[in-house]
Amino acid sequence: MSRESIVFCIGALAASLALCAVGFRLAALPKEALEASRRPVSAERLPDIQVGGGFGKVSVLELVGYYLENPPAAPEAGAASPAVKRFRGC
Repeated sequence: MSRESIVFCIGALAASLALCAVGFRLAALPKEALEASRRPVSAERLPDIQVGGGFGKVSVLELVGYYLENPPAAPEAGAASPAVKRFRGC
């Protein structure tokens, strides 16, 4: 290998590491937000959720109560099974 190739490879590696370090600092959550995300919150303290479809905002407790009273129906006999996502590339 020539000297120019080695200098280019080392320079490209150093530049990419510096770019990754700067990008991580810009993309990382603040420490306070990260600590707050690790603490559980009761359903009463969660904000209302915009459901859409003309329903407007609904509280989390109402959504959970509705789900418990009206669970999803079991699939009918002979119904198609849900599609399976496969990630195999091109």
